[in-house]
Amino acid sequence: MTVATDPRPFWLAGTKATGEHTLEVTRPYDGSSLAAVSLPTGAQVEQAVAAADNAAKATAGLPAHARAAALDHVSRRLAERADEIAELITAENGKPLKWSKGEVGRAVSVFRWAAEEARRFAGELQRLDTDPAAAGRLAVVRRFPKGPVLGIAPFNFPLNLVAHKVAPAIAVGAPIILKPAPATPLSALLLGELLAETDLPAGSWSVLPVPNERMEQLTGDPRLPVISFTGSGPVGSMIRAAAPHKHVTLELGGNAAAVVLGDYASEKDLDWAAARIATYSNYQAGQSCISVQRVIVDRAVYDRLLPRLVEAVAAQKTGDPNDPATDVGPMISEQAAIRVEQWVDEAVAAGAKLLTGGKREGSAYAPTVLVDAPSDARVVCEEVFGPVLVVQQVDGADAAFAAVNDSAFGLQAGVFTHDIQAAFRAHSELEVGGVIIGDAPSYRADQMPYGGAKGSGVGREGVRYAMDDYTYERVMVLTGLDL
Repeated sequence: MTVATDPRPFWLAGTKATGEHTLEVTRPYDGSSLAAVSLPTGAQVEQAVAAADNAAKATAGLPAHARAAALDHVSRRLAERADEIAELITAENGKPLKWSKGEVGRAVSVFRWAAEEARRFAGELQRLDTDPAAAGRLAVVRRFPKGPVLGIAPFNFPLNLVAHKVAPAIAVGAPIILKPAPATPLSALLLGELLAETDLPAGSWSVLPVPNERMEQLTGDPRLPVISFTGSGPVGSMIRAAAPHKHVTLELGGNAAAVVLGDYASEKDLDWAAARIATYSNYQAGQSCISVQRVIVDRAVYDRLLPRLVEAVAAQKTGDPNDPATDVGPMISEQAAIRVEQWVDEAVAAGAKLLTGGKREGSAYAPTVLVDAPSDARVVCEEVFGPVLVVQQVDGADAAFAAVNDSAFGLQAGVFTHDIQAAFRAHSELEVGGVIIGDAPSYRADQMPYGGAKGSGVGREGVRYAMDDYTYERVMVLTGLDL
């Protein structure tokens, strides 16, 4: 860390602030300096937590129209500044501009959905006179915030996954302290500009680019009873172990599988499957929790799909993420690309065959296809989080579904089939949080429940589902009513 003359301020209780040290943010594409960001001191972190704690009552007491108005404002302003924000995402994250534009569009929708949910977050009524002893009784069930939320966001979607922390908190009236990823804090800080334009209570939100090694000051504070974390499994496990009395939601990634069953056999079918798998194994340079990593193909179509898949992966255009034609940009850092290179080299040394890719240039790793990888290779059983596909051949749906479940992870899976029985069987048998039929596992609608099983985490994102995670039910029983 170095002292900068003109660092970007952070947001402390809704107000711009600067600390004693700065963090340099660099462009993944060429390593050039992008900005210096001021880092909060320990005392400033304490100020933000105390402000959130003090603002909890006022924030929870906001009427629905006020919460919705703030969310609508942010959604509208994101749309108005979409091009500028997309360029910022590409600069700090390295993803191609077309994917950054899509990310901004999704964040616009997240805040819009949250505004709509805030207006209808009304609770329910339950008749209790289903039992003679409860005649004349009615239960009113409403949800109330558990308290201030600590949202910890990753680098791969520096705006939209921030939106998934912030928007549900505003919708339920919970203060939130957001900790963006150190590699990509700029999009979150810009979001703070838009939040500052609203009438949200003082102290109800902060954006603190706290270094990871100082995160314990936030995760361990009892005044932040809810933690929503998206990131790596080891870090998530440490947070959960260190905060056993808190409500912790964890989205920890996976090694998503795409299954191609034998009935998906026409030329059109196979072209579609190859194109979708190739695209969504490499979008975000493979740095998505639900990017395709494993491709499990029925023997009946394997020989026809594989060359199509290799051709489609090799056709992914790599290069400058600011070029509208670029499909695959750099990884977040050269260290990340070196790790992927090592994993692929290990697999090849253990017997895997490299059909395309396998080359690194700085922070960029070429889209890669492997076959015959050993089941214990890290590219198979761990999360690569890079542009690497491992293809395997199986006999029938039984073997395919068993292969999907043969994983420590369980976030999402894609199943290419026209068989409705196979689709419902996949939904019943696959140990994942989401099953996508007829497409890659990488599809996500921001209003649907999103999360995983096994090592992929606990809890759910998706606006309404995160709102439930941030709140608890409180029951009021009315008596002596003429129902």
